[in-house]
Amino acid sequence: MSLLTTKDGTRIYYEEHGDENRPSLVILNGIMMSTHSWATFLTDFSKHFRLILMDFRDQGRSERKQSQYHISVHVNDLVDLLDFLNISKGNIVGLSYGGQVAEMFAIKYPERVKSLVLANTPARITPYLAELGEAWKEAAMLYDGERFFKLAIPFIYSDLFYNRNLNWLKERQKTFKSTLNREWFEGFIRLISSNPDFNVLDELHKIECPTLLLGADRDIITPIEEIEMIHEKVKGSEFLVIKDAGHGAFLEKSGEFITAVIGFVLKNC
Repeated sequence: MSLLTTKDGTRIYYEEHGDENRPSLVILNGIMMSTHSWATFLTDFSKHFRLILMDFRDQGRSERKQSQYHISVHVNDLVDLLDFLNISKGNIVGLSYGGQVAEMFAIKYPERVKSLVLANTPARITPYLAELGEAWKEAAMLYDGERFFKLAIPFIYSDLFYNRNLNWLKERQKTFKSTLNREWFEGFIRLISSNPDFNVLDELHKIECPTLLLGADRDIITPIEEIEMIHEKVKGSEFLVIKDAGHGAFLEKSGEFITAVIGFVLKNC
């Protein structure tokens, strides 16, 4: 178990996998995720990279906070982690909320990003996304993992995935019921409340590194149109649409996700 204490005194959990002499690959979680969410990806990614995973504050095994913060605080935490690991320039993969953090990091510290992958990531909080966030907060305030799953998770996956994997999803629902406690829900509420004003559309031109955008054609949280706006503003960016998948495309079509990330990053190392 590895813990880093950031400059503001917050304990951040991180993991390293693979040979430290390989190119670094730093993956930033979606809002409901943790480092454990990447367990089945470790073998594929660590074959090629020095893989770095981290839990944001209020996620996984990182410290839970008592007061509200802004999403930009994670940028500072990432800087502290990269400095501690002596990574001056890394390949950054951000998924959804983690992609928002990656965008801010690449805008503020372009010299520290070798390549960037933004998966199912918005560049702004639209009114629809804001209302969805409020709905998720209402669901979290029930402090009931099973009910939270029923109310929040159908937005994450595509209808096709639900139709084909209902038994697996029902097992996940049981896991939510048995593992999510009040501490998790309160941390989630702080995370979902951290970005109501998030909008980096006018700053995306500052991203200078090779950038891959991954979208999914059945993603209702981050529709293709939102990612196309990023594609138009990030010079030279590549845009790949994963077919028949929703916001959780990295799980629904994990093989395609892994292939796209490894291929793009190695190409730009």
